[in-house]
Amino acid sequence: MKLDTKEFERKMKKSIEVYEDSLNTIRVGRANAAVLAGVSVDYYGMDTPINQMAEIKVSDAKTLVIMPWDATTLKNIEKAILASDVGITPQNDGKTLRLNFPPLTEERRRELKKKVSGMGEDAKVSIRNIRREGVDKAKEMKKAGEMTEDEQKQSEKLMQELTDKSTKEIDRITADKEKEIMEI
Repeated sequence: MKLDTKEFERKMKKSIEVYEDSLNTIRVGRANAAVLAGVSVDYYGMDTPINQMAEIKVSDAKTLVIMPWDATTLKNIEKAILASDVGITPQNDGKTLRLNFPPLTEERRRELKKKVSGMGEDAKVSIRNIRREGVDKAKEMKKAGEMTEDEQKQSEKLMQELTDKSTKEIDRITADKEKEIMEI
């Protein structure tokens, strides 16, 4: 009986999705609503994501417009953005907030590139942990007599192939994001 690698493949795909989602929160000089994904506002005692309190639109390549559904929350949204690590001061016109994305400096681009590279390494560690989990499961099954030594080796080989495929995907995603960051 061979190891069922479907569960481990699913976990690896999920790790890649989480990595991609986390990359979307990195500001690269273009307006992107995803930079506000981690920002919550105190709304009647509950931390509420901005996208559940307001319409967020990209008006042009460098400007994000936030229009709260409840005008009384405008000040709280502004405070939450200022307190976050978005790094942009919102402009308040009384009805909407505008976030103007300045062009990134060369130094900031390099910092972001390093950050993306580190996040890529973290994602690869996650993938390797899933591989180890699969290999350990194969060893347990061999020890329990549920598979032969050849089946164990085959299962370990399949886990390594899944790992290689997933780490290549992470490398590709990282390279694409780094290229996007370094574009002027």
